[in-house]
Amino acid sequence: MAEIKDPENTIIVELKDGKVVIELLPDVAPKHAERMKELARGGEYDNVAFHRVIDGFMAQTGDVANGDMEDNFNLRMAGTGGSSLPDLPAEFSKLPHDRGTLGAARSANPDSANSQFFINFSDNHFLNGQYTVYGRVIEGMEHVDAITRGEPPASPDRMISVKVAADA
Repeated sequence: MAEIKDPENTIIVELKDGKVVIELLPDVAPKHAERMKELARGGEYDNVAFHRVIDGFMAQTGDVANGDMEDNFNLRMAGTGGSSLPDLPAEFSKLPHDRGTLGAARSANPDSANSQFFINFSDNHFLNGQYTVYGRVIEGMEHVDAITRGEPPASPDRMISVKVAADA
């Protein structure tokens, strides 16, 4: 297991193939880091599907309103919902969207991020300055790489559980 320097700002996501350890960046995007911890502590990310997974680009999940649906009709709606909490203002920074970074998914409105996020499969610098970066995978990127592709995938992978390391 990776050395966890700050358990309060570290997220452990359990996937079918193993654990993914994410270091949150509260100094860069405090509201986004806090939101992820709040939703993780509420169990809202548990069993949520990766509804948009594009090879060479990113894996998107976190639609806590629609992403835990089992049938394909509702899963196709994933990506349109958020949480019951208000949307977050953009917290853009100079951090690049490198492989393994966590970005806040949003609509065309920069201040519309809520619960959804994506993990970059590769360096996606065309996203720099347009989407909030608020974490990075520090262990388990091979499990992210193994997530089933599709928009949505026919049999989507899910986040089995999402916990704050301090609580684990």
